[in-house]
Amino acid sequence: MKTILSCLISFAATLSMMAQSQRIVFTPEDSMRIEALLKTGAQQPKGTNMVLYFAKQFLGIPYVGATLEVADPEQLVINLRELDCTTYVETVSALALTHSHHQRKFSDYCYWLTQLRYQQGKLTDYPSRNHYFSTWIENAEQMGLAKEQGQNTDKAIYPFNAQQTLQIHFMSQHAELYPALKKHAEFIPIIAQAEKALNGRKINYIPIASLTSSKELRKAVKDGDILAMVTRRDGLDVSHVGFAIWDEKGRLHLMNASSLHKRVVNEEKSLQQYLKSQRLQPGIRVIRLKLK
Repeated sequence: MKTILSCLISFAATLSMMAQSQRIVFTPEDSMRIEALLKTGAQQPKGTNMVLYFAKQFLGIPYVGATLEVADPEQLVINLRELDCTTYVETVSALALTHSHHQRKFSDYCYWLTQLRYQQGKLTDYPSRNHYFSTWIENAEQMGLAKEQGQNTDKAIYPFNAQQTLQIHFMSQHAELYPALKKHAEFIPIIAQAEKALNGRKINYIPIASLTSSKELRKAVKDGDILAMVTRRDGLDVSHVGFAIWDEKGRLHLMNASSLHKRVVNEEKSLQQYLKSQRLQPGIRVIRLKLK
């Protein structure tokens, strides 16, 4: 009993030192769960879709927004007990990347999460976070962690037969909605410059009408792909994200941390039906993680 207690105390002390040296916000429960998930992930049969495997482990977790806005200065926040759509995608993606590199430690997971969440994988301050999902995608591509599908072509190729021209300005023009920008006005010009760097880019996406059970769609969207919902909301690029999952009837669905259901769910409606009920989401972008 004393040996077990001693190990737990040592483990807690190690985590405390890690948090202080690497600017990480987390609980011992979260770190232990990360390592437990990586351990069980390593036991899965060969050929298992590991993105979906990890994604399913969070079904039912409560949806809570703004869980990253708890530290000033900016720190790497890890919270597996409450997820929003972006932190759900980041959590699962970081687990999948850690697993694919045959790593099993919490510190390994923190490394890959940082690579995804921050520009060039470097946490410096609040503006270094990939606040817009277009920046998140661009960073993941530059880091060799993911690839957006249907791009790098001037032609609209089915099913990526619609196009979005980025006109982003929401954060800089609504700074009062963001605690860090309210407190640090000096960050607003930096955010505005990052927005400007994205503006004018043309992004191919799959419109609602093309989300049918076609051979082309099955080739374009694989189980476990990250789906980013294009939005018509002024100043934004993407309004929601989740994971692709095909059912046994050949219908594409969305697994996501849902503000509507208040938890992580696999939507019962097909993705096409789901988007038809979302007035400002005309289609999806598709991002595929590069796993070993």
